[in-house]
Amino acid sequence: MIRKLYEWTLRMADHHNALWVLAAISFAEASFFPIPPDLLMIPMIVARPSRAFLIATVCTAASVLGGLAGYMIGALAFDTIGAPILNAFGKADAMAEFNATFVDAGFWAVLGAGITPFPFKVITIMAGWTGMPVVTFIVTSIVARALRFFIVAGLLWYFGESVRHFIEKRLGLVFTIFFLVLVGGFVAIRFL
Repeated sequence: MIRKLYEWTLRMADHHNALWVLAAISFAEASFFPIPPDLLMIPMIVARPSRAFLIATVCTAASVLGGLAGYMIGALAFDTIGAPILNAFGKADAMAEFNATFVDAGFWAVLGAGITPFPFKVITIMAGWTGMPVVTFIVTSIVARALRFFIVAGLLWYFGESVRHFIEKRLGLVFTIFFLVLVGGFVAIRFL
């Protein structure tokens, strides 16, 4: 089943609308959607390594714009939209306590969440809710998301076929590791 899903994703990654779908997922993931864009970005690059940096650029731009939408949710609609999203991640009770910490370390929180598998939407909403300066938020988001997506794109572009062969040969292991990293991000939310 995993093999069929992988092959389907590779076919979809080469579809003429794949960049638009990736942009939509990247935007949504940064503001409210729980699935990271890597699920589509990696197969897209594996399928067409020559487009690696275009794919990373689309992913970065859409993610930063989505992060700005998350920021606006936190700043303008926290009670109606932001709190329910954070509540779904188990963070609503920790908001008051987190507020003081976030104001002091907002830059590092955005940078850390933008690079790691930690769900970026939690930080984008909190950045708006705590009143982090929007320029600082945007610049930090650009740096963090570009680092994350361009490092992945660069590695996949550089190692190209060998990465594809590795993934295809050890698909179960790769899927398990990716799943553990994804779950680890959600578990980190519970304990941070």
